[in-house]
Amino acid sequence: MGQWPAVKAKRLKAALKKIGWSEKRAQEGSHLTLARDGWPDFVFAFHDVEEIGPKMLSKIAKKTGLNPSDL
Repeated sequence: MGQWPAVKAKRLKAALKKIGWSEKRAQEGSHLTLARDGWPDFVFAFHDVEEIGPKMLSKIAKKTGLNPSDL
């Protein structure tokens, strides 16, 4: 796995949608449920302006199939 940068949540959400994740149901507060065929649902619980660090991105990647090149 490559080196993860720190990114804003808005950029991460866009990258997840780009690799096939879509909104499963209406957003409730800052919790957004995303779905993708072949993967368990993923709850995206970040505000758009939040900075997400490399460690958290690595954990999210394991659950979503995200790669550093997707950002």
